[in-house]
Amino acid sequence: MTTPGVGPVVALTYRATVDVPARFRKSKSVGAVFGLPCSRYQSGEIDWNGRISRCGDEMMRVMLYEAAQSMLSWKKWSWLKAWAMQIARRRGMKKAIVALARRLAILHRIWIDGTEFRSTQEPTVAAA
Repeated sequence: MTTPGVGPVVALTYRATVDVPARFRKSKSVGAVFGLPCSRYQSGEIDWNGRISRCGDEMMRVMLYEAAQSMLSWKKWSWLKAWAMQIARRRGMKKAIVALARRLAILHRIWIDGTEFRSTQEPTVAAA
């Protein structure tokens, strides 16, 4: 719940859906379970990607979408919000929200490591 936009409902839904975090070797693969992978369409000369597949757990996908939408409307800035706003400037707000929902799979890594979300990307230096 330290991640902006993620409240108790999203956190509990995430925890219930993932259940055992050791099932996933990579945090990037968690988004695929929720139907948020970058699906790819290839047929002859056509090759495009960028849409969600809508397979997987619909409730969790909706919760992550709502969390991403609330994060973008939140006043405080973080590196994650800045990343999504760059996408919104290039591709549009709805695609940025879906990309941010996919990116919120860092909740898996936070859960495994037991760390908290840092609003800056600078590594913290341990004081000796």
